[in-house]
Amino acid sequence: MNTEVDSELVRRAAVHAALGEPARLRIVDTLRTGDASPSELAGMLAMPSNLLAHHLKTLEAAGVVTRHRSEGDGRRTYLTLAASPDDPAATVVGSPPGRVVFVCTANSARSHLAAALWRRASAVPTASAGTHPADRIAPGALAAAARHDLDLPEVAPRHLDEVSAAGDLVVTVCDRAHEELGTSGDVHWSVPDPVRPGTARAFDAAYDDLARRVGELTRRVSPTA
Repeated sequence: MNTEVDSELVRRAAVHAALGEPARLRIVDTLRTGDASPSELAGMLAMPSNLLAHHLKTLEAAGVVTRHRSEGDGRRTYLTLAASPDDPAATVVGSPPGRVVFVCTANSARSHLAAALWRRASAVPTASAGTHPADRIAPGALAAAARHDLDLPEVAPRHLDEVSAAGDLVVTVCDRAHEELGTSGDVHWSVPDPVRPGTARAFDAAYDDLARRVGELTRRVSPTA
C-alpha cells in the first residue's frame, strides 16, 4: 500500500466527516468569504458560543479551520478557512456590489496588492484605502507586484473617508483596520503584515494569500448586468 495515498485518503475522510453536519457547513460557508473572530462568527450565525466552540473543535481537528492571534488586539483570535472541498452551491452571494474597496491601516501594501489582484480577476470596480494612510506605497509591495507581473500603479495612499461610497463592499485586509472599523467593514481577511518583516518572502506570502482570497471572492461576486 502507498503510505502517502493512504494518509491523504484519511485526511479527506476526516474533512468530509467534519462537514457532515449542517451547522458546520454553515460555518464553512461563512468563512469562505472572510475571516471572523469566534464572537463575530457566533453573531453572524446566531449560534450559542458553547455550540459554536463544539463545532469549531471538530473543524479544527480535521484541518478545515485554523485560528491565530490578531496583529492588532492580541487578546482576539481569528478563524480562517484552511481547506474544504469545492462546493458549487456555496459559490454565489446576493446582489453584486457597485465596487469592492480593500482597506488596511496604512494603504501601503496589502490593500494595494488586493485591489490590483482584483482588477486582474474581475470586472467589478475596485479601490483601496487606509485608516491611517502612509506617505507612499511600500517598496516591498511594488517589488512583489513586479515579481508576479502584477500591474500596481505607484499612487499616493488615501484615507477611507476620501474613497468610500454607498454600495461599496468593504474588505479589510489587516486586523487593526478591521478592529478600528468594526461593523463598517463587510468582509475581513486576516493577512499578516509584510511591511513589518520587510522581506521579499513576507511580501510574496501576502501576495499568495491575497491571490487565493481574491480568487475565492470573485467566484462569489459577479458584475451587475
